[in-house]
Amino acid sequence: MKRFAIFPAALLVVACGGGEPAQEPASEPDAGMDEAAAPSEMTMTDWFHVDEANQSVHMTITAGSRSDALGYWNFNGGTMGDMTITVPEGFSVVIDFVNADPNMAHSLGISATVAGFGAMLAPEAAFEGAISANPTSMTESTMPGEQEQITFVASTAGEYTVACFIPGHAATGMWIYFNVSADGTFGVQGAE
Repeated sequence: MKRFAIFPAALLVVACGGGEPAQEPASEPDAGMDEAAAPSEMTMTDWFHVDEANQSVHMTITAGSRSDALGYWNFNGGTMGDMTITVPEGFSVVIDFVNADPNMAHSLGISATVAGFGAMLAPEAAFEGAISANPTSMTESTMPGEQEQITFVASTAGEYTVACFIPGHAATGMWIYFNVSADGTFGVQGAE
């Protein structure tokens, strides 16, 4: 019986090994984005490009771009919903996903879950193709130093998230908002 009691704890240690966050896990976010917490100014960054004529968006999202943002568990430095990417409804989106975390595999997907990230976030993309390969695997997802391209159409306006589907990562805070605007608005809020 002791063998079974010890195994889940050992699995947790393996799942959250090197590269783990330096901060405590995030508390559960409120449903939807809190307007008071989100920056109001939409900006353009060097990693986010919109081609209105061709109705396309191209961006580079880097996991582990900063070691001080949850110990590499971040997307372009954003954690716990402190950044919002907004794209126009109907635009095709290309994400060059780069894993710069020197220790840990990560994944990227656009999720319809915007609150209550559990230890196991279901690897279901909000849009067809909007998820990296093997998103829950610590050995077959996007490994340190690797990159992957994700292409999809942002077909339905609404609030979504960019999340890591490796068990425990989104629950710890590895997620940012991804909004699809019905009015054609685009840009990034909260980027450094």
